[in-house]
Order: sequence, then structure tokens, then C-alpha cells
Amino acid sequence: MLAESSYRHELGADIEPFRGLLLALFFMAVGLSMQLDVIWDNLAVVLIAVPALMAIKALVLYGLCRLTGSGHDDAIRIALLLPQGGEFGFVLFTTAAVGGLISASTSSLLIAIVTLSMALMPFGSLITRRLTSETEREEMEEDFEGAGSDVLIIGFSRFAQISAQILLASGRDVTIIDDSADRIRQAAAFGFRIYFGDGARLDVLRAAGIERAKIVAVCTQKREITDRIVDMIRAEYPETRLFVRAYDRVHSISLRKRDVEYELRETLESGLLFGRRTIEALGVSEDEAYAIGEDIRRRDEERLKIQATEGLQAGRHMLHNRPVRPEPLVKPKRAARLLEAETVGPDDNGA
Repeated sequence: MLAESSYRHELGADIEPFRGLLLALFFMAVGLSMQLDVIWDNLAVVLIAVPALMAIKALVLYGLCRLTGSGHDDAIRIALLLPQGGEFGFVLFTTAAVGGLISASTSSLLIAIVTLSMALMPFGSLITRRLTSETEREEMEEDFEGAGSDVLIIGFSRFAQISAQILLASGRDVTIIDDSADRIRQAAAFGFRIYFGDGARLDVLRAAGIERAKIVAVCTQKREITDRIVDMIRAEYPETRLFVRAYDRVHSISLRKRDVEYELRETLESGLLFGRRTIEALGVSEDEAYAIGEDIRRRDEERLKIQATEGLQAGRHMLHNRPVRPEPLVKPKRAARLLEAETVGPDDNGA
């Protein structure tokens, strides 16, 4: 019911503290219900069952991840971070014991196996770091003191760094958040102040001053993260003016359907400028090159509008291209015979 609500992000942020408290009480209740003497009497069974459970579940998870298209590193990470027994097992074992399906001692034994498998999870995390090639993202303390400006920039990659220069040069104050500790340290070396935080979290956006921002610029690199942030802001702050960095042409059309105020493909302007400079080097005047670039820009915008309503294949007539029409290297035999019949008359063959 919460997931279908239009207030799901706000509800999730409000419920988060109670979730941790209730989970703690749940685990305390499960631990107090265990019979320690039963575990001690069956210690050998527990010591064998725990690694067997984790090994079998890890192998199954790895195989499922690989079958569904996940890479080796992702499959290893999932298999070694989720091989423990689930918390729902506690509920099932207790309910089964109350219903008389299993004895109380068997329930305690099964709960102990699941509990120990969960306790061994830190070791799985350590093994994951050794078996995978990717480095774990470093975390920093979230401190938003002094945040809250006319423009809130989410993501500070190369695209946002150039855009921020224009804003700062105009005298505007900018609040920037990013979830990369390395990028924040590098930006701080150049005098930028960036706040560490995940822009896909509603509480982070609130702490960064989204309610006071006149414009929110979403400049994240990955399309799926950008879409998630845009959808969340549209659901919680529908009046917010959104300026979004688009990944490609398809993403631009998708963002326009999400009713963002302005979107720009990250390679459009650089590609137009590169083409202008190239034809200028070939002898075209600067004014003519500029006019050609503006014509391409106009055609591109018109194509986007057509594609948004008629599909990606629409507007092909607006592209400048020179289609290749290859000619056959050898004339077809039938065509050659017809040509000979037309050129050779009755007088030539004596008929």
C-alpha cells in the first residue's frame, strides 16, 4: 500500500527510524526464545549445517545471477553477501513449533543455524573484496551545514563542473552534492565546496535545501539514476524547475515525457562545435560554419519533437546523409542475355 502511494518517498523517510527499532526488538525476542542447552547438545550438527547452508545458497545465487546476465563480480558479490538464512525463517520456525509441526528443541536448533549464518556475514564481505576487481565506494560524513542556494546541482562529474563555472561566474550561489568521496576531495583542492550525499535519497535532498532551490540541475552520469531522481522530485516537488543532463537521444525523449523544463544531451554542443571547427579548417568561413551548425541544431530539435510522438524512426528525412548504392561487380546472367537479344537483330544471325 505504501509503494503505490504518491507519498511513498516521504513515508519511507519517516518510517526508517522505526524500522530499525522494530527489527532490533524482533531479534531480541528471537534470541530470548532460544534454548541454549539444545544447541550445546547438538553442537556438531550446528557446526556442519551452518557452512553447508551458506555454501549451497551461495552456489545457487551465483548460478542464478549468471543465468540472468549479471557479470562475474556482481554475481560473486550477491552470492557472498546473501548466503545467510532469512529473518522470515525465525517466524516460520516459531509458528511451526506453536502449531505442533516441529518440537521446540528443533525450532531452537534451526533458529541457531540461521542466526550463526547471519553472524558470519562480515567474513563474506571480506572474501568479496578479495574475489572482485571493483573497489567499494568510500563513505563520508553527511554534513549539510550552510547548504541551500538558488541552484541545487546533483552530481559533479565533468558535465556539471563546466556548467557550474557559468553559474559561479555570474555571481550565483550553488549547492552541489555528489556521492563520490574522491571527486569531493579533488574538487575541494580547487576551492569548490561540495556536500557528500546520495541525490536519490529524499532526506538528502531536503537537507541540501531543495525546498529553497529555484532550479534543480540533475547532472548524474547514469541514466537509471537520473530517471530515479527525476521521478522522485516530480512526485514530491511537482513545481520544481528541473534542468537535466540527458544520456542520449532516447533519454532526451524520455525526459521530455517526464515534463522536465530543460534537458540537454551531454555530447550535443561539443559535437556541433567540433564539426564547425572541422569545416572551418577545410576553408569554410566562420559565419557560414556557424549558420550550418545552427541549421543542424534546428533540425535536431524538430526531429526530437517528431520522434517524441511518432517514434525513433520518424524524421529521417531531416538528416544530412549520402546513402551508398553499390553496383554489382558482375552483370546478372539473365540481364546479360536480355541485353544481347536486344542488340542482336534478325540480320545478324542470318534468320
